[in-house]
Amino acid sequence: MFAHPLGADAELRPLEPWQAAEFAEFTDANRKHLEPWMPWAGIVLDEESARRFLRNYADKQADDSGRIMGIWRGEELVGGALFRVFDTHSGCCELGVWLSESAQGGGLITRTCEHLIDWAVRVRGMARVEYRVSAENHRSIAVAKRLGMTHEGTLRSLFPLNGRRHDMQIWAVLAEEWHGRDS
Repeated sequence: MFAHPLGADAELRPLEPWQAAEFAEFTDANRKHLEPWMPWAGIVLDEESARRFLRNYADKQADDSGRIMGIWRGEELVGGALFRVFDTHSGCCELGVWLSESAQGGGLITRTCEHLIDWAVRVRGMARVEYRVSAENHRSIAVAKRLGMTHEGTLRSLFPLNGRRHDMQIWAVLAEEWHGRDS
C-alpha cells in the first residue's frame, strides 16, 4: 500500500510488527551474511524476537525518533533500511541499510539511501544525515561514496560484535550538499 518503487520489480515499504514472521525468516536465511555487520542479526532469532525488534521501531516511529523500512523484490523481502536515530530537534539522523547477498549489485541500497536521504532532508528538514559503517565493510563504504557523503572520521574500537571490536567510520551529508544533487 505505502510503497516507493526502487526500479524493476523492487520497492521500499514500511516493515511493521505484523511482518515479524517474514522478517525472522529473512534474518535466519541471511544470518551468516548479515552477522559481521548487523548487531541485530544476533538477536532476531525467531518470530517473537523479530516482533520485539520491529515493535521497537514502530514505537520510535510513533515518537518520531526512528523508523524501519523493508526492501522487497517482487513479494520477497531482500533487505531493509532504518533511521536508527531521528532527532528532529537537532536536525540530525542516522541511516542504516542491509541487503541479502543474492540481491547485491543491482543498486537497491544506493536507490534506497537516495530516497530516504531526500525524504529526511527535503520533507522532514534534517540538516545532517549520518551513515555509520564498520571500517571493514567495503561495500557499504562504497555506497557512502556514491551518495557523495563525506568521511568525517573513524571511531576506533567502538563496538564489540561477534567476539571482537570494530572501528566505525562516520560518513555524512549535509542538507545544503544534498539540495545541490539531482535526486
